[in-house]
Amino acid sequence: MSCLPCFGKKKDGNADGGGDEQAQAGPMTPPPAMQAPAPSYASAAPAPVAAAAPAVTPTKPPGETDANSEDALRQAIEGKAFAFRELAAATDHFTPYNLVGEGGFFRVYKGQLEKEGQTVAIKQMDKHGFQGNMEFLTEVSKLSKLHHENLIDIIGYCADGDQRLLVYEHMDGGTLEDHLYDLPPEKKPMDWTTRMKVAYGAAQGLEYLHEKANPPVVYGDFKASNVLLDASFTPKLSDFGLQQLGQSGGGNMPMTSPMMGAFGCLAPEYDRGGQVSMKSDVYCFGVVLLQLISGRRTVDTSKPVQEQNVVTWAQPMFKDQKRYHELVDPLIKREYPAKALNQVVAMASMCLQEEDCVRPMMGDVVMTLGFLIALPPDPPAPAPEPAPEPAPRKDDGSRHSGSSSSSSDDDDDHEEEDEEEEEEQS
Repeated sequence: MSCLPCFGKKKDGNADGGGDEQAQAGPMTPPPAMQAPAPSYASAAPAPVAAAAPAVTPTKPPGETDANSEDALRQAIEGKAFAFRELAAATDHFTPYNLVGEGGFFRVYKGQLEKEGQTVAIKQMDKHGFQGNMEFLTEVSKLSKLHHENLIDIIGYCADGDQRLLVYEHMDGGTLEDHLYDLPPEKKPMDWTTRMKVAYGAAQGLEYLHEKANPPVVYGDFKASNVLLDASFTPKLSDFGLQQLGQSGGGNMPMTSPMMGAFGCLAPEYDRGGQVSMKSDVYCFGVVLLQLISGRRTVDTSKPVQEQNVVTWAQPMFKDQKRYHELVDPLIKREYPAKALNQVVAMASMCLQEEDCVRPMMGDVVMTLGFLIALPPDPPAPAPEPAPEPAPRKDDGSRHSGSSSSSSDDDDDHEEEDEEEEEEQS
């Protein structure tokens, strides 16, 4: 396909060198009078004329076709087109106290839409990351068509001038990280059942992007901070597809910018070649699953060096089922089904395989987790039977009673001897 523009330019060059004169002379002179003695020239002449015809006789002013394409893209987007002033007013002109997060090439603000009265999350993209509206609108059109109960919905967008913004639904429950780390004393930690519910929902969201979306979507930056929760702990994934969105800016965005902040979550193949794929998403899901099990950060510099990376710390325990319980978050204590723990740890180990070809598909992960959350909890341990009175206590008592009886017998003997002695003396 890259040859066509070059070929067209050659023809334009030929036209500049004399093709225009022929084109102008064509209507003025009859065909027999055309100077085309060589057969090769005669066979080559029609091609430039046919190719140049659309360019020589445009019927629309320059740029009108692009404008029509842009309008078509805007109409294809399933969301509202916001004016920049609306979103600026919703965020108090993007003041820092409304800033709730940021990534490699965007910042996220909490906002209140004045007309709709709706609380939203507004993602302001780096305005230098796109050369024009077409790339941005193309990607937004794709993202707006992705709908799943475990994905954040795009409400609208803004493409005013050099401003690029996305408007999402707002989640009141915060991120998964907020419920795993640095909990205040009054906040109850997530129990095992809730953690598995979050893992199952997040896996369903990834499965939809990989296996049901058309075309499939590589997440590219899956991590705990991108798993948002509502009041009932239903997970929804955010920032999906932004890997492609960040790279559509004509080369202004570095390849690694969407992955900044994901240190410790990245698949080995990304470290080697900077490439992401569906199987690298599976690896990242394995990291998040391990965080749900252990309650550990991906990288914790407060730990000993060999335990700072959560995957490195867990690898020895993956190899010994008897040590699986050592992986469990101490905040859960022993309140988890042993059978479910074994299978969840085994699944996390499979997702975290070094070679991407042996990692499971997300559909397999969803099937396994769906089976585990349907398992009934382990039956409560039977009440302990009352312990019999220890034998030593009985021995001590008998020994004590025996010694007391023997001592009383000895006293009686002594009394009888004294009486006999008194009788003899008398």
